[in-house]
Amino acid sequence: MSHSRSKFHCLIGNDPIALETFDPHLTLLDFLRLEKNLTGTKEGCAEGDCGACTVLVGRLRKGQIEYQAVNACIAPLAAADGAQILTVEHISVPKPHPVQQKIAEHHGSQCGFCTPGIVMSLVGLHEACADGRTVADSTSINDALAGNLCRCTGYTPIIAAALSACKTPRPPQSESLRQSAEDILSTWEQEHTHLELQTQNGSYFAPKDLTRLWEIKNNFPNAQLVAGATDVGLWVNKAHQTFAQTVDINHIEELRKIERFPSCLTIGASVTLAEGLKPMAEISGDLDILLRRFGSAQVRSKATFGGNIANGSPIGDLAPALIALNATLRLANPSGTRDLDLENFFIDYGRQDLGPDEIVESISIPLPSAAHFYCWKISKRFDQDISALSGAFAFNISDGIISSARIVFGGMASTPRRAIECEKALVDQPVSPDTFSTAAAALDDDFSPISDMRASAAYRTLAARGLLEKSMQRLENRNPGSLYSFPAEVNDLA
Repeated sequence: MSHSRSKFHCLIGNDPIALETFDPHLTLLDFLRLEKNLTGTKEGCAEGDCGACTVLVGRLRKGQIEYQAVNACIAPLAAADGAQILTVEHISVPKPHPVQQKIAEHHGSQCGFCTPGIVMSLVGLHEACADGRTVADSTSINDALAGNLCRCTGYTPIIAAALSACKTPRPPQSESLRQSAEDILSTWEQEHTHLELQTQNGSYFAPKDLTRLWEIKNNFPNAQLVAGATDVGLWVNKAHQTFAQTVDINHIEELRKIERFPSCLTIGASVTLAEGLKPMAEISGDLDILLRRFGSAQVRSKATFGGNIANGSPIGDLAPALIALNATLRLANPSGTRDLDLENFFIDYGRQDLGPDEIVESISIPLPSAAHFYCWKISKRFDQDISALSGAFAFNISDGIISSARIVFGGMASTPRRAIECEKALVDQPVSPDTFSTAAAALDDDFSPISDMRASAAYRTLAARGLLEKSMQRLENRNPGSLYSFPAEVNDLA
């Protein structure tokens, strides 16, 4: 049983911080720069895109600290309760970290504004390599840097520096930071408490079980729920929104589970995209690529499965893939739960089938999944960009005949939506060019896309047909080539 406390605590480097009075809307970045004078961390975009504000947030995982890169500009300070925060200043004492040394040696910095964020992203990769959680190669380095924009240096020397640095062991100062943090965070964890901060600027609750959540919602029915705050952080920074009560559901144990059963994979609503990447990738390699393009490592470390679904965006990247996989939602309220097909959750633009006393509890994906599953995301920029449209395709084939098909698009309507007429044109038909032509024509009966800043209606129509054709080519065992072009290996850059 968790007990509430009114005092926020975290580690800034090795220094314990305890606060009882601060604005719950205060970002981690502003606290570091304005209150702690740790000005190495920069503000660039204030919306989680550029990575100049990247810091490492360390939390205990099975008794050992694990660091993840986070965009401090959109992270509430209160969300760092019980964690260790590392900035570029902490990792460079008493001497520069190997990542810093190698960036200097490889001339990986020019104006320098973005460099602290790049350093911290690569220090996070260095830590993961030292832990044995990954290895430094083209995939992991590009993945670590996808959320850091550099406009003047170019990435070749930075990538070379990363490859060289990650071959070195963890430096003594990092070992010291880890050990002291594990001791202090373990002590806090054993106290079994959660934060309930109440100030004149608003209240911030971080319950650890659903029982307490229902009590808070009963007392404050209009409280703003947050998990990763990757959306809400923008509301605060860009729209200057404030909330009388904020409820952080990221630590509720019932929402943090990943369970694999013979018949389904169930992912809790507060599971982050980073945590869910591996089990999703085991279903399909296309899901692995989709989730990596979904957002940078900084975004994936905070954004949650439930948050992406609950916000109901018609261009959300997760919903089309999950609908194609015939996923179901479990919604919870104080009286119990109810299940519904994910495709029925989206009613219209900005409207979801979610009662005022309900939350998304979990998402379940049937197993085994469709024998043939493909999904793609189309956007102007490869990384860190909102989709113009996305498509997901799930087929079962029997003796060369399509026995079932689920075709789903995002960005083609006011909600993520199945292409019902297209599916009808595919089922009970052979896998052939003629079948594709009929199904592609049927897309015009399913969708009337709009033109906006991301794509014209004509482009969306052509792109949707192109993705459908690509899925059919895969079914025919033809090699249509990769939709995405990946960088060459970087091993020769060191």
